[in-house]
Order: sequence, then C-alpha cells, then structure tokens
Amino acid sequence: MPSCVPSAPGLETPGASIGPDEVAEAMTWPGIIGLGEMMNFPGVFLGDEKMHAEMAATMAARKVVGGHYASPDLGRAFHGYVAGGPADDHEGTRLEDAVARVRQGMKAMLRYGSAWHDVAAQVKAITDLGLDGRNFILCTDDSHSGTLVGEGHMDRVLRHAIAEGLPPVTAIQMATLNTALHFGVERDLGSITPGRLADIVITGDLSALPIELVIAHGQVLAENGRILVDIPPYSYPDFAVGTVKLGKRLEAGDFNIRVKVDEVPGSRFQVPGEERSSLAPVRVIGVVENQAPTRALEAALPVVDGVIGMDAAADVCQIALVERHRATGKVVNGFVSGFGFNVPCAVASSVAHDSHHMIVVGTDKGDMARAANRLGEAGGGVVVFREGREIALVELPIAGLMSNERAEVVAAKAERMVAAFAECGCTLHNAYMQLSLLALVVIPELRISDRGIVDVRSFEVVELVAI
Repeated sequence: MPSCVPSAPGLETPGASIGPDEVAEAMTWPGIIGLGEMMNFPGVFLGDEKMHAEMAATMAARKVVGGHYASPDLGRAFHGYVAGGPADDHEGTRLEDAVARVRQGMKAMLRYGSAWHDVAAQVKAITDLGLDGRNFILCTDDSHSGTLVGEGHMDRVLRHAIAEGLPPVTAIQMATLNTALHFGVERDLGSITPGRLADIVITGDLSALPIELVIAHGQVLAENGRILVDIPPYSYPDFAVGTVKLGKRLEAGDFNIRVKVDEVPGSRFQVPGEERSSLAPVRVIGVVENQAPTRALEAALPVVDGVIGMDAAADVCQIALVERHRATGKVVNGFVSGFGFNVPCAVASSVAHDSHHMIVVGTDKGDMARAANRLGEAGGGVVVFREGREIALVELPIAGLMSNERAEVVAAKAERMVAAFAECGCTLHNAYMQLSLLALVVIPELRISDRGIVDVRSFEVVELVAI
C-alpha cells in the first residue's frame, strides 16, 4: 500500500492523498503484504503523526513497513528513521549504506534497475566484508519495458550480482527465499518445497541463467523464450483514462523564465557593455549518471529582455513541471544539467514520480510546448520532439502511467524512445529513468515540483535565482 501521497506534504500537490484511514483499510485486503516505500524520512525521525499512524496501522496488521531512506546521513537521523518502523530499504548506493542498514536490523535491498546501478558497490558487504547474505535482498526498483523484454527482470539482476562475485546460490536466495521470509509469505512462496505454489524457473546454467522453462501456479507458461499461453487484454475502468488535464494549450511563452534584473543586486548580474543583457546566477538540477540522487549546481545564465536563457554549450537546458491533475494550466520552470542535448529538442513524460505531473526537458521552448500538448492528446506517455518534429512516442493512456498494449509492443516503442534521446545528443545510460525522478521531492539534492524548486537537503522550496 502506498504510504506517502504526497511524498512530502507541503512541497507538492498530488492528484489525491492517502492517510492512516486508507492504510488501515488496505491492510485488510487480500494480497496486501505491507506499507510501501516510507519516503517521507524526515517525517519519520521528526515524529510526524500521519506517518507514524500509517506505520502503526501496518504493524498492527502484522505487515511489513517498507523503507525509502534517500539521505547519505547515517547518523542520528538514520537511527531515528529505523527506530520508527521501516524494515527494509532500497535507496542505498554505497557500501557503507548496505552495512549500516543490516547492522541496524533492516534488510538491505540492493537495486539494479534500468538506470539505478547500486548492486556493485553494496554487494561487497557480503563478498568482501563477510556479512550474512540472509539480511540482503535483490531488487530492481524502476525498470522500463525495453529492459524487461530485452534483458530480463530479476534474472537480469541475478546475472549482474553473480558477475559481481556473489555465489549463484546466495544470489538466488537473495531474490527468492529472503524476500518471502521478509514479507511473511514463505508459507506460500520463496522455495521449491512441499505445499508451496509451483512458481519455478528451469535453467541449465546457474551463472548465465538462460530461462528455459517457466512454470507458475503449476502451469507451464513459457519455454525457450516463447509464451505458451494466451494473455487476454484487461478492461480498465473509465476513470483510469483521460487523466492528463492541461487546462489549456501550451505555448513557447509558457516556458519563459522572467526576472527583473534591477531587483537583483551585485556585480554577478552585470555584463559590461550590454544594455539589455546580463547574467543571472541560477540553481540547476544536476543529473548523476546511473544514480537516483541529483547534485545542487549553480550556473550564470544570460538574461535578455528579462528572460533567462539556457546555455547548451555548458549542458544547461530547461526543465518544466506542468500540472496535469486539476487542469490549472500551471507551469513551473527551472534548469537542469546532465542530459547533453545539443540540438533544438524536447522530451516530456507524464511518468514523474510520485505525484506524476508532467515533466518537460528541452533546449527549445517551442518543442517543449509541442511535447506537452502531444501528451495531452495521447492521454499520457513519453514523447521526444526534435527540431519541431515528433520522433518518438510511447503512449501510456492508463492514468498517464501504463500502457494497454502487449509488453513487446511497448518495449519496441520504448527502445525507439531511448534512441530518440540519443539522437538529441543525450549520452546518459538511461535518460528516461533519470527524467522520471526529477520531481521526486524526497531524494536529494534538488528537484522540481508544482510549488517550485525544492532543496531536499533542507526540505524547502527555494528561489530559482540563487541570490
């Protein structure tokens, strides 16, 4: 059951909200095994009543409280967070993160998703330091369809963990039995033993892990890469579609960032000899390759006729968050670095964890408007525009988050989308995953929300112009 909707109260406006009453009800539903990702970590260690009431309802139902501690601080704040109730965490990126979590009684979830490559550093807690592998779990977190269809899901993580030095049987245990034990479902899942559900993968090589036969609930589902059963389409309810509500047709001017130069003192703002041009010191969200955290950067950007411009040569382009739940027409603008876009282009996504407004990043404001409007027409998804032309689209009409097409169809569109990023100059390993997290206002250091630029180190909205 989701725990933090919104992820950080006061820093974003979600399309709905979840509180202790909803959590308590959900704990009575079949199939609910716990409370997901308690990402409001300051709320936990500072005693927020709502967060603690949600955890109390979960523990009263004898379910597991999932963790999401995205801070590098392993001191008092971390200890307070663990004491609050979260029993696992997948946000570690360093060896010391894995060690700290298991030594405090948590299960360290080592993550290897499409863009988050956190296994290699943390698995050394087992391979080098000799910590007990029973306290570790392998996971993916975010993986897009291209990864799932082309490379695999948990089998991909297993291959990677084994390549990093884990014994194959230990790695398999960390993906199966450890997980079932942690979530209290070991009576049904997690081991090939009498009385358990027959979910089995047959492979002829414990290191390379070719998937030769797949059995689920006692039925053979796939063999040698071929699905052997029919998967009928699911009929989604009407309320799950038509959720991207922009309120108006966006134009290039909606992405102008205006500033009054004469209101900002200091020589940092002046360019000698230019009457209508100056430099503005602005905060910039710095994307980190293969990592969920960002860096808090600054850049001096040109101001012409009161509008702050981009600096493509320095890899600083524009980012915008477009409100899409209540049709307010609100656009919040900022700057981002790390995508490497070097042509007039824009990308937009209605997958923007966790409030899932629309994120738009680009070097051309006309293309930014085109991308946002296109997703409004499509009902959500991910789109790439280059020089005024649409070059990739993945439609996600179900809540603006999911597709109703077959996995292989979505994967082909996703691969085209990844290639389109590269055609715009992007060199990030998986730029779409980086894009989708830039509004998650509980992961340091800088993010963007419908309230403005958020400094997650201090949990406050800050001015874009860094005076």
